[in-house]
Amino acid sequence: MTEFLDILTHGRRLQGAVKNLSIEELESVLGKLESLIEKRKQLAKEEKAKQKEKLEKIALIKKQMQEAGVDISDLESETNAPKLKKKGKKRPVKYRLKDNDGNTHEWTGIGRMPVVYKKALESGQKLSDFAI
Repeated sequence: MTEFLDILTHGRRLQGAVKNLSIEELESVLGKLESLIEKRKQLAKEEKAKQKEKLEKIALIKKQMQEAGVDISDLESETNAPKLKKKGKKRPVKYRLKDNDGNTHEWTGIGRMPVVYKKALESGQKLSDFAI
């Protein structure tokens, strides 16, 4: 693509590249280029109109904010307010076990069974013995 642009933008290289084209072919290329230029101008005009409309809307909003007594910093403080995390309910403890050292171990019955409970079950006790 850069080679094409080099040829197109350099006068002598362009002349050398199109020397074998007829006048009708050159006029056809010229028509296509003019069409492209018009489309680009139209797009630029539309973009400029959109930008102008956007600036007008911004000015209107600023005016409304002044009339309402609201400052931009007020809006920023509202959006940056810390969001409170929703905390789920804790699951109720279903089993309680006191080991030989006097420590109390609680378990909800969900997830992996704690080692203390496994050892107690291996020694012959039942899980229902620890139910609350």
